[in-house]
Amino acid sequence: MISVSNVTLRYGSRALFEDVNIKFTPGNCYGLIGANGAGKSTFLKILSGEIDSSRGEVHITPGERMAVLKQNHYEYDEFNVLKTVIMGHARLYEIMEEKDAIYAKPDFSDEDGMRAAELEGEFAELNGWEAESDAAELLLGLGIAKPLHDLTMKELDGNEKVRVLLAQALFGNPNILLLDEPTNHLNLESIQWLENFLGRYEGTVIVVSHDRHFLNQVCTHIADIDFGKIQLYVGNYDFWYESSQLALRLQRESNKRVDEKRKELEEFIRRFSANASKSKQATSRKKLLEKLTLEDIRPSSRKYPFIHFKPEREAGKQLLSIEGISKTVNGEKVLDKLTLIVNKGDKIALVGPNGLAKTTLFQIISGEVEPDEGSYSWGVTTTRAYFPKDNSAYFDNNDMNLIDWLRQYSKDQDESFLRGFLGRMLFSGEEALKKASVLSGGEKVRCMFSRMMLNGANVLMLDEPTNHLDLESITALNNGLVEFDGTMLFVSHDHQFIQTIANRIIEITPNGVIDKLMTYDEYLESSDVQKQRSALYV
Repeated sequence: MISVSNVTLRYGSRALFEDVNIKFTPGNCYGLIGANGAGKSTFLKILSGEIDSSRGEVHITPGERMAVLKQNHYEYDEFNVLKTVIMGHARLYEIMEEKDAIYAKPDFSDEDGMRAAELEGEFAELNGWEAESDAAELLLGLGIAKPLHDLTMKELDGNEKVRVLLAQALFGNPNILLLDEPTNHLNLESIQWLENFLGRYEGTVIVVSHDRHFLNQVCTHIADIDFGKIQLYVGNYDFWYESSQLALRLQRESNKRVDEKRKELEEFIRRFSANASKSKQATSRKKLLEKLTLEDIRPSSRKYPFIHFKPEREAGKQLLSIEGISKTVNGEKVLDKLTLIVNKGDKIALVGPNGLAKTTLFQIISGEVEPDEGSYSWGVTTTRAYFPKDNSAYFDNNDMNLIDWLRQYSKDQDESFLRGFLGRMLFSGEEALKKASVLSGGEKVRCMFSRMMLNGANVLMLDEPTNHLDLESITALNNGLVEFDGTMLFVSHDHQFIQTIANRIIEITPNGVIDKLMTYDEYLESSDVQKQRSALYV
């Protein structure tokens, strides 16, 4: 168990947290959430002892071992991969190093023999004989193939290093796991493996993630950083979000009697418990949910941008036809005689490991790049809005303030209209006068959505739109696209985003295309799709 007593962290006059008191207990997984800048990663660093709080204490049950997902990807560059994983259990690694040093001595003494015997006993107690096979199993589960295990860390690419460091944190069955964005750079199979691992894990997990599907699958509780405090809620991310929105609505409906509000909460919990019954951790979580009272749910101070795409006119039946498009980029043939028809009302998720192929397709059908061969044609009633993966051309070296930046794309040139529009996208007051060139990644994305909303298009093309966004903006975008009454092609690695929006899945493989009218979960579970994938990835 890990407990926090009266922890406060101040930077000058600003307090990130004030008198935080909270306990994290074994068998539970806590999703640590909060607005950008709320201090999620900082709080994990306080728990791990990497930084000191201004006041208060962190207590860990004596004898329990904590493991932390390391963020320095170069720290272990000189070590081989397997050894890097084993280093996650510091005491076991110390024993292995000391043993090896003793046995390597040319003049092995009686004293050395006694010390070696002590070390061998402790080594066996810590399951040292299984260390290498356990480390290898973790690496394989996270997609690090056997031939890579004997390489040095500096020989791996960035994505591979992240997976090795995650295996390091998981190694040796620690009692407490602190994971900051563990799904970054993981493919779908590795994320599912991690979800299953944490579902079986009996220790305490505290995780920061922008992956809502992951939080929904693994979390038994949400720890929300808000109002300078950390409040604990039973349930996963979706339950926290829906219950906080319900609490906000009930707070506004002051004319409602308490018993009416209580009945509404009870019905909400019943509905949610039934819907969540298939998810991991669901049995224990359901019991806890049923004990909730009206006083246990609270409105959040979190602000959500208003994202709503409304077509100015309806598209006809002829939308987009692609005939035999091929394209080679930097010597790699990323598209090979691609042919497909996009129909009215399609919400197509483009999936597959080759991001360049999907980006190139978007660049071609948006008119930015010419194909090497083949053609495409848009229906005459279509109007398009494109969200590129790289938006730097819209902002770099641009000294316009946001009002003038948005004015370029608006029919209504009135400043009050533009300010109102920016305000709904969380650029209120002086924020609307920021220079376009100094915006953060998330702010640029919100500006791009503003530009697209003003377009009034009936076809949307979005290339990884959730990159750089916080949970609030991802949720708002997700809801906005679910409600969009038009046609859409999009690329995303967000499982929940794809599952809730797409009605058609197209996977671009090295040897052809898989095209299915179904949800993402149905696609992943389809034996027919798995057979096709096996044939096309050879």
